[in-house]
Amino acid sequence: MHALIVVSHPDPRSLTHAVAHAFAEGVEELGQHTAELADIAAEGFQSAFGPEDRDAFFLKASAPPDVLREQERIDRSDALVLVYPVYWWSFPGQLKGWIDRVLSNGWAYSETPEGAIEKRLGRLAVHLVGIGAADERTYARHGYDTALRTQIDHGIFGYCGATVAASRILYGIDSASAASHITTARELGRNAFAHQGTGVVNA
Repeated sequence: MHALIVVSHPDPRSLTHAVAHAFAEGVEELGQHTAELADIAAEGFQSAFGPEDRDAFFLKASAPPDVLREQERIDRSDALVLVYPVYWWSFPGQLKGWIDRVLSNGWAYSETPEGAIEKRLGRLAVHLVGIGAADERTYARHGYDTALRTQIDHGIFGYCGATVAASRILYGIDSASAASHITTARELGRNAFAHQGTGVVNA
């Protein structure tokens, strides 16, 4: 099986990138599965939702070429992994723009003539790995952890029918936390396909 790991951070030396690489190493450790790292910052993915995207949303035109390339990468994958720093209790802007443009109407979901939503990503397992500078108590006290999972796990991927196989926030960015996060990411990678097709969701 194949995992597409989308990482969103402008600095390749960041903890975010280190976690993404560790996840990929975990996926490939036993030689049974493959991983592809998509560094959307280095690739210069344009996050702004423009007129071409709007036309695609209303099914007046096909998606722009850069969006089609991303959709093809997902189509070739059995798992989609998002690794990102938590900015203002959500995705970084570029990753949010990637979601806005790539998970488009007519591809990730569609509306039937009767007005029902057809979820089109049911075959896909999704792993969400956010890295937060604040500690776990801060997230829990303010409900940020619940808000993240509501808007991302349910609001985005549940809407498209994908199974969220793992949803983790890795708390803290000091050296001890960073070392722990690398270990956790590698373990998550090893188990990336453990729940494929079971519908099991891990917190």
